Amino acid sequence: MSTVLIKALEKRSSRSEYSSYKKIVEQINVIDFSKLSEGNLLNKSTELKNKLLQGHSMDDILIEAFALVKEAVKRVLALTAYDEQIAAAIAMHKGKLIEMQTGEGKTLTAVFTAYLNGLTGDGCQILTFNDYLAKRDAGWMGPIYKMLGLTVGYVQDTMNIEDKRQAYLCDITYVTAKVAGFDYLRDNLCYDKNKLIERPFNFAIVDEADSIIVDEARIPLVIAAGGVDNDNTLYITMEAIKKLKPKVHYDKDEYEKNAFLTEAGLNAVENMLGIENLYAEENYKLLNEVHNCLYAMAMLKKDVDYIVKDNIIEMVDEFTGRVAENRHWPDGIQAALETKEKVGINSKGRIMSQITLQSFICLYKKLAGMTATAMDSAEEIREFYNLETMAIPSHTPCIREDYGDVIFTHKEAKYKALVAEIIKIHATGQPLLIGTCSVKESEYLAEELKKADINCNVLNAKNDELEANIIEQAGTLGAVTVSTNMAGRGADIKLGGPKEIDRDKIVTLGGLYVIGTNRHESLRIDKQLRGRAGRQGDPGMSRFFISLEDDLIKQYGIDRVLPQIIRPKNQDEPLPSQRIAKKVSQVQRIVQGQNSDLRRVLWQYSSIVENQRFQVYKRRCEILLDTNPFNILEEKNPKIYEELFELLGAEALKDLEKQVALYNIDDSWADFLAATATLQEGINLKVIGGKQPLQEYKIETAKMYEQLQQYIQDRIIQDFETMELSMEGVSELKARIKPPSSTWTYLVKDNTILDALSLIFFGSAGTSAAYLLGAPIVAAILVVESFVQKIKHKEKN
Repeated sequence: MSTVLIKALEKRSSRSEYSSYKKIVEQINVIDFSKLSEGNLLNKSTELKNKLLQGHSMDDILIEAFALVKEAVKRVLALTAYDEQIAAAIAMHKGKLIEMQTGEGKTLTAVFTAYLNGLTGDGCQILTFNDYLAKRDAGWMGPIYKMLGLTVGYVQDTMNIEDKRQAYLCDITYVTAKVAGFDYLRDNLCYDKNKLIERPFNFAIVDEADSIIVDEARIPLVIAAGGVDNDNTLYITMEAIKKLKPKVHYDKDEYEKNAFLTEAGLNAVENMLGIENLYAEENYKLLNEVHNCLYAMAMLKKDVDYIVKDNIIEMVDEFTGRVAENRHWPDGIQAALETKEKVGINSKGRIMSQITLQSFICLYKKLAGMTATAMDSAEEIREFYNLETMAIPSHTPCIREDYGDVIFTHKEAKYKALVAEIIKIHATGQPLLIGTCSVKESEYLAEELKKADINCNVLNAKNDELEANIIEQAGTLGAVTVSTNMAGRGADIKLGGPKEIDRDKIVTLGGLYVIGTNRHESLRIDKQLRGRAGRQGDPGMSRFFISLEDDLIKQYGIDRVLPQIIRPKNQDEPLPSQRIAKKVSQVQRIVQGQNSDLRRVLWQYSSIVENQRFQVYKRRCEILLDTNPFNILEEKNPKIYEELFELLGAEALKDLEKQVALYNIDDSWADFLAATATLQEGINLKVIGGKQPLQEYKIETAKMYEQLQQYIQDRIIQDFETMELSMEGVSELKARIKPPSSTWTYLVKDNTILDALSLIFFGSAGTSAAYLLGAPIVAAILVVESFVQKIKHKEKN
């Protein structure tokens, strides 16, 4: 069956399902609770909760529950929910990811679904895009839940443990996916069950779902402990790399996703570092440093990929264009970057635990989501999360005009025409929203507009509350707003601003005019930008100004595949040919598919360790919560057990055994993560002696994990066998096996792994590249063998 036919059948099925939801909406609208007092509304809500306790399903009470919410919304917010919002809420209750256009009221829609699922008492979490939105939405929608007898809370990254625990215990909790994930990791380092923050994961509604579960799905959340590793040669290595010349000593692969040494570069590096063979076994650490330093120098651009603020490297999110809080590149590259900018190495630390956002979100028993752009990634979302995507019709048809791209030969001509267009439109008073691709570009454009005496608001920093307030004003008469990206900005753009001043005049001018200065790799990002205009039937327009020198076009060689006849020399006028625009759209689709394929391969790699992590954490949780008896000491060394029993008593000995076990599980798991991380660097190799990299990775991690369980057990027994059997000995042991005194969290941008995979599956970087990129697998295997030998040595003794 063809893909086209499958999609046609799915579309027909989706329409049929939506029609069934509309019939339920009609039944909801028939119910009139307007004459009930607030007390009787609460009583009705309690009645529905009791029905669930008596064995009724949520579907049995859905119609009455949604009718209650609809009435509460009227009383609290003085709003009447649209039929489309209620239908979308039904779809989410059924476990769908719904696509609703910007301005259609997703925040309110979620309340219906959250209330119904919150009645069970098992908790419903609404995973927002940032802390500001979690706090805002909980405060905004909270009175609705409270009127109906449900508790509501929100979690902020900076909250103390007790405040977080109370928020998680609420029926409805607003929290970012990242904070919830970090709290999960902290709980898995906890030694006292009374200090656990979160409860079992029940139901989650993911807001801005495509950004969280597609764009950021592969980002590992990391919790680390320990201090700075001062034993490094990074400074010397970086100074050597800085002396290399592009095209002479190093080059980039055809997709410009990775850098590699040429033969001349390899010789130069070896001479500068005073070594004979960079690939010798004793130099594997140095080899990784060279690779990391080269990547930091050649691939990461200041004010595009990162900024330096207060002597700290801050990553710029490639999708939002804002500073990504608590985000790192993998530690080796992060440290190389810190060395490059001479800010001091602050990133070193021992990773105690980690989980990808994708794996974390899959922990919930039930999942739903909402976003403005999901259909383009529907297949990937279905595959990874078992979530079906459904498009919800707009309450009022969209009348926005999306104009064709204006394409120029070079950037200078593009910016000249762009500024001229902004000056012309601004003179009429029509509000303008300009979306750029980088912090550097947004600041350049703002400077050019300043020269033309046009003041504009620039959004490219991490201040969500301030940004939301600025976005709210982006639709006012004469407003000019420059933003690096509109995903997750968290505010609706009404014509005339929140109070809709001068709305009629702005309507006659054509509404909000959205301009994109570049095409993104993802079509969804472009759609998110366009979607800011034309909300709820408002007029609006959008257009992209692009050039043949833009990153997307240069990186993927669109300019090289254009026929000579339509590739003129530099000119100020736009290019008339639509063939170029078609090529751009074609490449976007190819790149989006390529990135999806790469995420799929990465999932195959990470799922191996994720399955192992799940087993380790499950056993750890059993020990912590006393749900599975733990008596290894009594089984393996009954003599020591009896002596400690006499010394401490049953309860104290049980607590000591638990602490020893938890410490050794955590410590051994940290060793395991370090070894697998080094092994994962080995996927940079295209061919390992003719073997498949994924298969090699499976074999090596399986070998390590097979030894891990016995290794943990041996370490637990060794701690008891080497301790002094006295109260003083017990105190010394407890002092040594304490949990980390301090930890910190961050996210790892693992695109370096993604970049390496692109070489394996989509391109070739040449012999030198294969030689350099393949070398880390040698180091990885050495680490694996070291890990296994360590265990074997332990077994002998």
